[in-house]
Amino acid sequence: MHAYRSHTCAELNASNVGDKVRLAGWVHRVRDHGGVLFIDLRDHYGMTQLLCDPDSPVFADVEKVRSEWCIRIDGEVKARDESLVNTKIPTGEVEVFVRDLEVLGDVKGDLPLQVFGDQEYPEETRLRYRYLDLRREKMQKNMKLRSDVVTSIRKRMWDQNFREFQTPIITASSPEGARDFLVPSRLHPGKFYALPQAPQQFKQLLMVSGFDKYFQIAPCFRDEDPRADRSPTDFYQLDLEMSFVEQQDVFDAIQPVLTGVFEEFGGGRKVDQTWEQISYKDAALWYGSDKPDLRNPIKMQVVSEHFAGSGFAIFAKLLEQDGTEIRAIPAPTGGSRKFCDRMNAYAQKEGLPGMGYIFWRKQSPDSIAQERGITVKEVNALIKSGEIVLGNEAAGPLAKNIGPERTEAIRQQLGLEVGDAAFFLGGKPKAFEGVAGRARNVIGEELGLTDKNRFAFAWIVDFPIYEQDEETGKIDFEHNPFSMPQGGMEALQGDPLSVLGYQYDLACNGYELVSGAVRNHKPEIMFKAFEIAGYGEDEVRKRFGGMVNAFQYGAPPHGGCAAGIDRIVMLLADEANIREVILFPMNQRAEDLMMNAPSDPTSDQLMELGLRVIPQD
Repeated sequence: MHAYRSHTCAELNASNVGDKVRLAGWVHRVRDHGGVLFIDLRDHYGMTQLLCDPDSPVFADVEKVRSEWCIRIDGEVKARDESLVNTKIPTGEVEVFVRDLEVLGDVKGDLPLQVFGDQEYPEETRLRYRYLDLRREKMQKNMKLRSDVVTSIRKRMWDQNFREFQTPIITASSPEGARDFLVPSRLHPGKFYALPQAPQQFKQLLMVSGFDKYFQIAPCFRDEDPRADRSPTDFYQLDLEMSFVEQQDVFDAIQPVLTGVFEEFGGGRKVDQTWEQISYKDAALWYGSDKPDLRNPIKMQVVSEHFAGSGFAIFAKLLEQDGTEIRAIPAPTGGSRKFCDRMNAYAQKEGLPGMGYIFWRKQSPDSIAQERGITVKEVNALIKSGEIVLGNEAAGPLAKNIGPERTEAIRQQLGLEVGDAAFFLGGKPKAFEGVAGRARNVIGEELGLTDKNRFAFAWIVDFPIYEQDEETGKIDFEHNPFSMPQGGMEALQGDPLSVLGYQYDLACNGYELVSGAVRNHKPEIMFKAFEIAGYGEDEVRKRFGGMVNAFQYGAPPHGGCAAGIDRIVMLLADEANIREVILFPMNQRAEDLMMNAPSDPTSDQLMELGLRVIPQD
């Protein structure tokens, strides 16, 4: 028999009754039923119940074991009484009577966190003792899912004739929108390598090298501020690039891969088969975000015309300024003052003065009495006689200020009915779009409009290449500087702010899942694009010399994208925090509490590298 096990803890069933077996794993739970000990033994595959009573030659030793001890047992498989069968686990028909025990690893002192049960522990505790945290059922499930997703992605990419290549981990610093992690060179004192933010330049060089379809499950390193959906140090992405392609070709390559993965691992949730293409401009207008959650059907609209010259002075005066507008967030079924006041308070919490609202309801005798200057009793009498028929009315502070004609026009534009509401924000769009987008999400959640049983995808396209600083007037890149401008060199001769790029993101349930572009592979167009942003040819050659030089030797048109592995798994696992699907993540301060990183270098290390640490005040 094998030194440690003849079976895993998920294999035994009724067909094994009477067999002599050997199992190894961790003590999940110990139960003492009046001198009869029951132990749930757990390994990576599952759970088996062990039984030990005073007839066992190792009963005294079994009495000593505690939770999370690692043990090996020999025993005999017995059938459970029919009334005690556990249908929730594969081994639930049997139990193993323990006849021999070897402690492979005991626990010294108290456990800092329990593996058994669903207790919540502080994140710092979980990360410091991650090896214990990872033993928990949910974490085992998440990490198995991650492994299976990566395997599935690889198979699907191979099936589309992509070849997998590995690009360098140590390279030159190349700004791509985030801070580099620098690595000092011992052989070249005073000089530094960098960990790649992405394999961007290398994968483009592969296309110049004649490799038609490349992919890689690539590690990427960025010194970023942490947040719930982003790791502060490193992450993995499905990186791909293709030659002789247009934008749609990239979409057609990645869509079946992701659709298949979400269908395979999505737990039966609906997966959109048609992926809408929405311009960056429309996404900002309709959803207040370039990564909209399309499970929520709410679309924002511009309603400036209804407030221009109206009795609501705040919006009317605002609209007299250049570049301002009023946008409405429809809220079907949200027509109650309580809900409207709650959303107004939400906007204030987000840093705005508030959020105007209108809600529509059936007319009340009170409002008619006030309007006509008669008593409610008289109104009720007129209703009873049929002289007054209760209609619909708009309520809320805004409704009173702009009057019934304008509120009715707003209702009709937004397609709302009695029992619905609308919220309003105004100013320069960039100043309030983010809050409007978040408010849209909250409204959809609170009113039950967001379909939780769905993965909703949309390509966000037509990103602007340039933006202008309002204070200095300087033109700079708003998005990826290596995207091919739509219209090529000709597009760069006009207004830079109107230039759009062949750049695209894929949004899924409110997260950016994929980002990519058709690349600018022509040196003369690249130099012109950078010149508009204030970078001369010498600067471009200095920063991106390897790629620029390669493009002078017959570069093919090419494009690609990268999909975040961590975010894909996070969505499939239905987790809100990306650290729940990463084996050994950093904490919010980019620290590895388990391995004590970052750590202080030794004097010898610094001397060898020719470095000195300057103390921070």
